[in-house]
Amino acid sequence: MISEREVAKTLSLIEKDPLKAKEIVSKYPERDYFVVGITGSPGSGKSTMTDKLAEMFAIEKDVAIIAVDPTSAFTGGAFLGDRIRMRRSVKRYNIFIRSMASRGAVGGLSPGIYDAVEFLGRAGYDIIFVETVGVGQSETDIVNLADLVLLVLAPGTGDDVQMLKAGIMEIGDIYVVNKKDLDESQKLLANIKATLKLGGIERDIISTNSITGENIDQLRDIVQGHLTVLSQTEKLEENRKDRYKFNLLNTLFSILRTRYSKTEDLEKIISLYTNEEGENNESKEN
Repeated sequence: MISEREVAKTLSLIEKDPLKAKEIVSKYPERDYFVVGITGSPGSGKSTMTDKLAEMFAIEKDVAIIAVDPTSAFTGGAFLGDRIRMRRSVKRYNIFIRSMASRGAVGGLSPGIYDAVEFLGRAGYDIIFVETVGVGQSETDIVNLADLVLLVLAPGTGDDVQMLKAGIMEIGDIYVVNKKDLDESQKLLANIKATLKLGGIERDIISTNSITGENIDQLRDIVQGHLTVLSQTEKLEENRKDRYKFNLLNTLFSILRTRYSKTEDLEKIISLYTNEEGENNESKEN
């Protein structure tokens, strides 16, 4: 495995240039690895949970963490402070942590993250945790990137009804109700179970406390069980193919946006397409 310093420098190049990224990634041989997405409402304890899970998996495997922070729509900057809550992982030699900005992506993930994940997997990391920004109903890109998605919710982090709406509730493979010591946690757990049952959706649901570590070992076992099943089926290969398609689309979009963002050309193209699409839709309806 290459050094952490070299990994960090390579990731910086990948983030800056999507075309260069493809060249860099292609130099490394393909290998098996898993991508675990950790997403959910802001303040639900995603960073602390990621820290605990990474430490547990690092006992036997090399682990990487990509922590995505929101980018300011006004200044274009990002705080990149998730690693503050990952004190355990920072101390381990076989856990690599990288903070990345969302760069204003509507779905919550920047285009460069696809190449970053592919590079980390090929560079020798067995499990890559991707912790997203605090998601809303539309920020569901993580399903296009991860082999397994943990949806982390907690009481007192906003309107629970909003988190139970279609979109965000459909992306989780494992549902985690964190902060189980809070009074409203059991109510939230019951609401999630009722919502899933109503939709005919079968998922693993677990209540945890990422601060004390309560039930985190059980969550690790559930995650490992899912990864084992994935490795024994064709689903993992299907995920790789889907990820490649989304990576390609995101790269093309990034190149177009960079090339035409300072001109009116792209706006004209979008406008023409939108008008034609609108006219076609109207004609079909009539």
